Amino acid sequence: MNNENDFSRLELSVPACRNNYRYFRSLLRPSTRMLVLVKANAYGHGAVEFASMLQSEGADYLAVALPVEGVELRRNGISLPILVLTAGTDFFPEIISCRLEPGIPNLYTLEALCKVLRERGVKSYPVHVKLDTGMHRLGFMPDELPALERFLKEHDEVSVKSVYSHLAASEDPAEDEFTLSQVRTFEKGAAELGQALGYMPMRHILNSAGIERFPQFQFDMVRLGIGIYGISALPDVKLEPVASLKVKVLQVKKLVPGDTIGYGRRGHVPPGGMETATIPVGYADGIDRHLGCGAASFSVNGHRAPTVGNICMDMCMLDVTGLGVRAGDTVTIFGKDPSISELAHILGTIPYEILTSVPHRIERIIVKR
Repeated sequence: MNNENDFSRLELSVPACRNNYRYFRSLLRPSTRMLVLVKANAYGHGAVEFASMLQSEGADYLAVALPVEGVELRRNGISLPILVLTAGTDFFPEIISCRLEPGIPNLYTLEALCKVLRERGVKSYPVHVKLDTGMHRLGFMPDELPALERFLKEHDEVSVKSVYSHLAASEDPAEDEFTLSQVRTFEKGAAELGQALGYMPMRHILNSAGIERFPQFQFDMVRLGIGIYGISALPDVKLEPVASLKVKVLQVKKLVPGDTIGYGRRGHVPPGGMETATIPVGYADGIDRHLGCGAASFSVNGHRAPTVGNICMDMCMLDVTGLGVRAGDTVTIFGKDPSISELAHILGTIPYEILTSVPHRIERIIVKR
């Protein structure tokens, strides 16, 4: 454990998580189930920590991308149902032993799974069938459904727990007609599959933006991703950032005109001199090098302090001239100020990329109030 006075940490706010969850919950019928995505280390927030938080807050399902992510959650006491979106075919023994529920995007995957289940004498193992309604990434195309239906009628090793698809552009009003066409294709495919099975599995197609913009298509379950972490698809909705990346100032320097700062001597001290603060995060911690040389500023003592010089691997420097900053003061890299969306805008990217770039070496701390 690092010393409290000098460690870097990603603070995870339980109240913010709860408020964001309740906002999305308010858009749904009471009977609609809520699945929350915790893939990619819970979008950089810390999968075990965040899943534990969601389990206590009443989520119905979790979803991960890879089997190893689900195994980690099970080993750390997470008991909620877990959908593995990209199950592959190499880890079925681990999936079965950890009671994970694989997504099935094609007949090849289903056949491989059923072979393993037969060898183990397992019947009615829960699976989730993915339909390709226009994203064209993974999933059964409409003309592949008859073969799937025949296979399912002939094999009792699996039971279809849900049928789902993924919206490609639900956040973009210019693509609403395409989104509606995806929903129509999904409804038709799910109905066809349900009729062949003799029962209707749960249906889910809405992601975070879909929940906000198309709640009429919530079906039986929705999949909450970036929204739970504080990013809304609507301009007038102010969700709360769950994660705040904070660090302690390592050292403050008073520099004179003509001095240079950092690799490549990219930082230059102006005629009036400069005070700099060195903080213990760099591009190995998700602080993109394009945020250096004044492109971004972080919060310290209620003021913004711009970066100065190049971002290093493990450190970066800030211009704190006149701010009264001392070693040990707290700097907020992102949270409420600056927001993750602000940094994403500077970098010309999306908040997902920044959040998922925060590595495991940054400690996750759950803040309960």
